[in-house]
Amino acid sequence: MSFIEFRERMFDLACFNIHQIYAWQPGFDRNNLTRWVKYGYLTRLRQGYYTFPEYKSKQDYSFYFANRIYRPSYISLHSALAFYGMIPEAVLQTTSITTLKTATFNNDFGEYSYKNVKETLMFGYEFKPIADGRTIQFASPEKALLDLLYLYPFYNSEQELEELRLDEHYLYADLNKDLLMDYSARFQSKALERRVATLFKTYAL
Repeated sequence: MSFIEFRERMFDLACFNIHQIYAWQPGFDRNNLTRWVKYGYLTRLRQGYYTFPEYKSKQDYSFYFANRIYRPSYISLHSALAFYGMIPEAVLQTTSITTLKTATFNNDFGEYSYKNVKETLMFGYEFKPIADGRTIQFASPEKALLDLLYLYPFYNSEQELEELRLDEHYLYADLNKDLLMDYSARFQSKALERRVATLFKTYAL
């Protein structure tokens, strides 16, 4: 099989795995993938998952791939907070929530970090549209903040929460505090409730 034929078939998928290739071509020689990655024709995202290097110049595809290479998952934590302008720092990792085991992957699009939660906590995300009619699963600001407080227990004091440097204008004007409290109750975590109370005290919410 030529690479041109392969590309014509797979390019519009953006992200594809070895099972999709075999479904199309049961006799496909997997060594082709190793060779095409070596030549720079393909980019390996994680074991068994690939894309084309042209997608590196397309906006939002690093987030899209985060959803696709480890499922189910949604963008949350520091990546979501930075996206909404709630924290000042640039975030080098793409951080996600999943029901699968905690994992990290590195590829040409960056570092992808996944934190495990139980299935009942996979809520509070929405489908954001990107180019080409695709969508990405992305935490709401309220859920991203709660995920952070839940999974990083050292945010349990006013000093630690101040060092998070949450954008106060966003907290006062845009954060849905009622939704935050509703979501917090769904965690059924007394420790999280205490951290949320400390958050409200720290930022005078």
